[in-house]
Amino acid sequence: MRDDSSLSIREKTAKEAAILLYTSQEQEYRQAKLRAAKALGTRALPSNREVAEELDRLADEMEGLARKERLVQMRKDALSLMVLLGDLHPRLVGSVWRGTAHRNSDIDVEVFNHEPEAVLLRLRQSGMDVSRAQWQSVTKERHVEIAFHINLALVSGNEAEVIVRDPEKMNEAEKCEIYGDPIKGLNMHQLRRVMARNPLQKFVPF
Repeated sequence: MRDDSSLSIREKTAKEAAILLYTSQEQEYRQAKLRAAKALGTRALPSNREVAEELDRLADEMEGLARKERLVQMRKDALSLMVLLGDLHPRLVGSVWRGTAHRNSDIDVEVFNHEPEAVLLRLRQSGMDVSRAQWQSVTKERHVEIAFHINLALVSGNEAEVIVRDPEKMNEAEKCEIYGDPIKGLNMHQLRRVMARNPLQKFVPF
């Protein structure tokens, strides 16, 4: 653990926000930062990236080797799911793509199809345990996108979310609100290469 006395107020706020996120006291970065700043009596808000880096560091400290083993299993689970949905251009995104997943993370796989109910039916017919399926709206770069979200409980004990998006969105480059870089993700073939060469590889900007 780092000595808090050596940290600036901004770094302390980032660390406190990371704790709030890691312990699921907050779900969104903005709310975590505001709550942390209020608790520390400051208006100095860290960037989302600074909080993400603290969250990654905290997860390493708390979970040790088990975190690495979990990431490898989650990527294996993701690949199996992507093979099942292979004709829908599946793409692994989120913390499992980044390599920053921790014990509260799930697997996020995007697919592209005009008929979300057909995707849901395929998953159910394949024996997947669907815990929830619903339309959700998300604000992305000042516009609202509606997508169909399918939550799965996997045999491994991990959880996955399949996001069914409009095929027209397939080639759109989105900016990550946490790291500020394009959300590229991994397609099925890219994930296979990662699993063969370096299953713990991280995809975060330097």
